[in-house]
Amino acid sequence: MVITVPLTATSLATGPALVAAPATAAPRLTEPRTAATPSSGTPRETVGGQQLAGRGVVVNQTPGVPPPPNIKAASYLIADADTGDVLAAKDPHGRYLPASTIKTLTALALVPKLDPNRLVRPSQAACDVEGTKVGLTPKMSYKVSDLFHAMLMMSANDASVTLAEAYGGMDATLAAMNAEAKRINAHDTKAGSPNGLDKDLGLDVRTQHTSAYDLALILREGMKNPAYRRYMQAIDHQFPAPPTKKERQKGKKVGGYPIHTHNRMLPGERDAYAGMLGGKNGYTVAARQTFVAQAQRDGHTIVISLMRAEERPSKYATQLLDWGFAARGKTEPVGALVAPGTPKSAEKDDESDGVLPNAPLASDDTSRTWLLVSGGTVGALLAIAVLFVVLRRRRRLEALRYGTPAATDDTGS
Repeated sequence: MVITVPLTATSLATGPALVAAPATAAPRLTEPRTAATPSSGTPRETVGGQQLAGRGVVVNQTPGVPPPPNIKAASYLIADADTGDVLAAKDPHGRYLPASTIKTLTALALVPKLDPNRLVRPSQAACDVEGTKVGLTPKMSYKVSDLFHAMLMMSANDASVTLAEAYGGMDATLAAMNAEAKRINAHDTKAGSPNGLDKDLGLDVRTQHTSAYDLALILREGMKNPAYRRYMQAIDHQFPAPPTKKERQKGKKVGGYPIHTHNRMLPGERDAYAGMLGGKNGYTVAARQTFVAQAQRDGHTIVISLMRAEERPSKYATQLLDWGFAARGKTEPVGALVAPGTPKSAEKDDESDGVLPNAPLASDDTSRTWLLVSGGTVGALLAIAVLFVVLRRRRRLEALRYGTPAATDDTGS
């Protein structure tokens, strides 16, 4: 017997309604990402606070403080990075495709583990990866620090894959990224690539995802590391390259060219924001615009994140940051960014325990159909279908590892 259950994906908000405290969660097709249910049968606790289970705009409205900005994004979060207080959010635990914001997690996992002066020679597959590239060649070796600059400044996908190769390969890197996400309690996050490419690798929102809440956790944790911070804040960097004929004639063994940040909110940039400490943008056709950033004013730091936005991230980020600085200390928090380690109610990594995940999944599709199957014959057919999908995905990942061409419609910024 086969029962089909249509699921409607989270859609972009064109005019979110304000939810005053106490926040009431909108009806869900699946449960919010929560801590494990205690044996006593008491209700599950949403990571960061129960108000963060809401899928609409969640804020504790305060006299004299205007409502959060009305932006066209499926999800966002505004928090005080110093105290961890979440000031406002929209669908903070909803899972979305990350695009290149996943590189903040790649860096969080690998910056402490790779020697910045180590030389790495990329594979041809790494050089041929889709989307934004810095222009690596297997004919020369690159310093790890140069690769981190390329990955975090200009979102270079070839640099991301080469860093994964330096760490021991794709499997080892994804394991490190997902372990790091679990360590900091970013339980909405599942890394399926080190660079955020999705459809060309056979990845979708079920196999690679994060949330606005988790992006804030990841960046907040990463910015504690001085090296991570330097990469995030760099505006220009001279990237090495094989010398040109003219340079060889002059005796130069290494050439190079300047690379420039993609974070238009850093000082001197087109959308410069006063106090900007660093951030990471992302875009693919499926994920739309994604962004996470931190800024500091008068000794206070605000972190914001947004997912599946329809306009350039800096416009919305400016509005979210301005509201955060204005509301900080005046409005009652709706939750908290939890500290790394095991929270009071330990989170289970139970995504693989059943057919359905236990947090909302969003995608660029308008609907989904999930199959709930019982019965031996149908179950066997489904098992074969699942095996086919797994093998197909594995072939796509191997294409990335070994250089087999793969089709894509992503820009991978």
